Amino acid sequence: MDSNQVLRHAVSLRIYAGMTKTLLCLGFGYTAQALAKRLLPRGWRVIGTAREPVTDAGIPMFQWPGEDIPLEGVSHILHSIAPADQGDPVLAAMAARIAAAPDLRWFGYLSTTAVYGDQDGAWVDEETPPAPASLRGQWRVQAEQGWQAVPGLPLHIFRLAGIYGPGRGPFAKLMSGKARRIIKPGQVFSRIHVDDIAQVLAASIAQPNPGAIYNVCDDVPVPPQDVLSYAAELLGLPMPPEVPFEEAAMTPMARSFYSENKRVKNTRIQEELGVNLRYPDHRTGLKAVFEAEDMEKFVPPVEPPAL
Repeated sequence: MDSNQVLRHAVSLRIYAGMTKTLLCLGFGYTAQALAKRLLPRGWRVIGTAREPVTDAGIPMFQWPGEDIPLEGVSHILHSIAPADQGDPVLAAMAARIAAAPDLRWFGYLSTTAVYGDQDGAWVDEETPPAPASLRGQWRVQAEQGWQAVPGLPLHIFRLAGIYGPGRGPFAKLMSGKARRIIKPGQVFSRIHVDDIAQVLAASIAQPNPGAIYNVCDDVPVPPQDVLSYAAELLGLPMPPEVPFEEAAMTPMARSFYSENKRVKNTRIQEELGVNLRYPDHRTGLKAVFEAEDMEKFVPPVEPPAL
């Protein structure tokens, strides 16, 4: 650690020592930024981490892996760094330090509904035994179990459905002309708007229940082609052409999503946390994204005519 890093760590310790509302985001990505946006106006201090140096996040940032992250004064931790074939990197490197953090009252781990695997379209809830079919689902189950085994950790697990929101939706693909409605009969997905994830996390922080597991998804699982159709309707574009699943050209990751078919219940976030989703279905959520997006940025520039 060089002298600049030492100084920055010392300043961070002075700022955060004694704070009662300090959130450390292990992975300051899309969801963590939405939660920070909700908490900062309420007087919270937020710290983040990223793989590469970040100077314009608006909060103190640490590069991780690489830098030693101070935990003194940290009262809440949100962990959103994905595991891989070598396991959960945070679990391997920091579990003991996190469990021993003197001020920690809440630890949130962002998992995925992929842990349930393929249920042939049936409903699942938090009591459904995990049965992951994909590698990413298997890695998430292993990470969940690893964190559950850490003694004394105030762990809360959030199994997220497919995330969308401003800057992350179907509109750019539709306006590029490359969108296709992939048809696999009986296939449905659950989704969740990023602002509703932030709402669920904030509700859990306000009423912690260590050991709890929550499905975070909207009320209405739907076929993926319905989402594209409604987005095209909002844009005033023709319906994208239909392509049978068996004939569709997709990445292995995209194809893996279609290998799992289930409907996910979100009753627990409503009954235990008192959450009323702002976007309970894809139509309300996409309409909000459409109204928030600058559609002009998706339109290719017009080439001037040749002279």
